[in-house]
Amino acid sequence: MSAKITCPHCHQSFEPSQAFKHELEETLLKENEVKHQQEIERLLKQQAIKQQQIEANTLQKVTAEFEAKNSKELKDKQEQIVQLTKRAEVAEAEELKIRKQKRELEEAKRTFELDKQRQLDEERSKIREEAEKQFSEIHNLKDKEKDKKITDLMKSLEEAKRKAEQGSQQTQGEVLELEIEQLLKQTFPTDHIDEVKKGQRGADIIQTIIDKRGKNCGTVLWESKNAVWSNSWIPKLKEDQRQAKAHLAVLVSTDQKETDSFIYKDGIWITTRAMIAPLATALRYNLIKVFYERQSNTGKNEKMEVLYTYITSLEFKHRIEAIMESFTTMQQELEREKRWFQTKWSRQEKQLRHIIDHTHGMWGDLQGVVGQSLPEVKTLELDA
Repeated sequence: MSAKITCPHCHQSFEPSQAFKHELEETLLKENEVKHQQEIERLLKQQAIKQQQIEANTLQKVTAEFEAKNSKELKDKQEQIVQLTKRAEVAEAEELKIRKQKRELEEAKRTFELDKQRQLDEERSKIREEAEKQFSEIHNLKDKEKDKKITDLMKSLEEAKRKAEQGSQQTQGEVLELEIEQLLKQTFPTDHIDEVKKGQRGADIIQTIIDKRGKNCGTVLWESKNAVWSNSWIPKLKEDQRQAKAHLAVLVSTDQKETDSFIYKDGIWITTRAMIAPLATALRYNLIKVFYERQSNTGKNEKMEVLYTYITSLEFKHRIEAIMESFTTMQQELEREKRWFQTKWSRQEKQLRHIIDHTHGMWGDLQGVVGQSLPEVKTLELDA
């Protein structure tokens, strides 16, 4: 029988073989625990490595997604910056357009005011002319009324005179003829006033018009009638005019039924005693004018030669050169003024651009400091 051994720890008695067996079991158990611990550590390391790989993959994926997201946001920001830049350029262009339109409106306003003032001046002139015309018409009407009264009085006097005179009709006609002759001689002393002799076929008086140069400008045939009007007088006077080769013929009638001033009828001038001098003056002026017009047409070829000589002369060339030099000088001064104004406008435009840029910059600085509480100024903000 073998001796038993008591365990100092658990105080149990066992045989030595059992102790060895227990020690061996403990040794194996410890070895198994060590192996198990090593296996656990290995598995933990593998798990840690896998975890690190998973975390690395996750981090890479998250990083890639973050980079993609940031790239999209950056691209969006860049597009926003490009759009804002374009809007700023459009805003600047609109501002320049508005300023140009403003200048054009101001210029149009000044032009409108000037045109309006000119129209007002023209209207004032028209009103003044209309008033003067009305005054002149009223004055002429009054003069005509006076003339009519005088004419009526003269008619009355002539009628009374005819009734008072007891002389024959022939004597009265001779008196009228002498009156016409004396009036023509006094009014036109340079003309030849010739009386047609009694019994000779023709009118009463032949007036030969002589101008200041002593040239014969034409003849006027005068016929006086102190009787009741007869239509046969006109054909007879026209025939006398042909015989005398006179340029004009005048019939002086005392019968107021035909005319109270003067008229032109069937190629014959018909007038009264009161209008002899005015009519004679007008006819004389017309004949002299026609005479000199004919004279000017006669020397037309000579004048054309003189004109051609003048155009091809050195004097005409110098005059044209002087005119062109004046125009050239004026044009150069105008171009110089245009360049000066363009330089001035460019300088002012740059100064305005400088002021506007600084204003926008100052407004941006204030927005950055004050924030949303800063009042909105539409001209400094972008359109929605």
